[in-house]
Amino acid sequence: MSVNVLFSARPALWPVYEPLLNTGLADAGIKATIATDLPPDQVDYIVYAPNGGLLDFTPFTRAKAVLSLWAGVEKIASNDTLTVPLARMVDHGLTQGMTEWVVGHVLRYHLGMDQHITVQDGVWAPDPPPLATQRSVCVLGLGALGQAAAQALAALNFNVTGWSRLAKDVSGVTCLHGPDGLRVALSQAELLVLLLPETAATENTLNADTLALLPKGARILNPGRGPLIDDEALLRALSTGHVGHATLDVFRTEPLPPDHPYWAHPNVTVTPHIASETRPDTAAQVICENIQRSEAGRPLLHLVDRALGY
Repeated sequence: MSVNVLFSARPALWPVYEPLLNTGLADAGIKATIATDLPPDQVDYIVYAPNGGLLDFTPFTRAKAVLSLWAGVEKIASNDTLTVPLARMVDHGLTQGMTEWVVGHVLRYHLGMDQHITVQDGVWAPDPPPLATQRSVCVLGLGALGQAAAQALAALNFNVTGWSRLAKDVSGVTCLHGPDGLRVALSQAELLVLLLPETAATENTLNADTLALLPKGARILNPGRGPLIDDEALLRALSTGHVGHATLDVFRTEPLPPDHPYWAHPNVTVTPHIASETRPDTAAQVICENIQRSEAGRPLLHLVDRALGY
């Protein structure tokens, strides 16, 4: 079998992905022409990232699928010119990176590391933290990333609740769903992790009303998507002390503007969208596997439901 694959992502990534994709497809027994510039009507698959510049999929009349390099597909899912199947990126490298960020910052909060690092005043004041079994953590979003993070926290004996739009069953995690489940989940979340996709339905999931459901002093971690949080509502909740602290990795505008209130707020930690990143070596494996599956007449992995937006 022979296929033509268009690579449409940041040009700087092409030298990294070219050998990985060529080797992976050859190992799968697929003869492939992979390039950054192919006649649109000759393209079978598009390896895609929104920052590659491709906006109009209409000329790609032979394309069988668009294979995204990003986990989030909000920048492409609503594109009316895209009529072929769209697969998002789910790979173990990205998942592992996200899990490490979430677990690291949950432990930072749980163990009171900020206080130990920033306050060195010569006062001996032993105040040991509770055990993980006495700490409630809630993960909003139980997709691949949310499930992995929740299970890693459960393995450390945290009391973990997970919430999703539809019912899920995740080993070691108390799973809730729907509007009523969200209220229950938030009401007991000492530490809250946001790993929902960005859709019209999830925008401002944390707003004045839902923030008020959190226990006083709750800590928030957002490595998911910036629009999940109503920023003004969060700043108000931080100013009153209802929310004790927030660690934010993603924002509505990135890079976060230098004059944004989050930078100077004493109860906000900003990390520059580093919670996880697509790793070319593992991402290329996923792309090659999906092309192999498609060519064998098998369903693609990680297909996006365009109606839901993820």
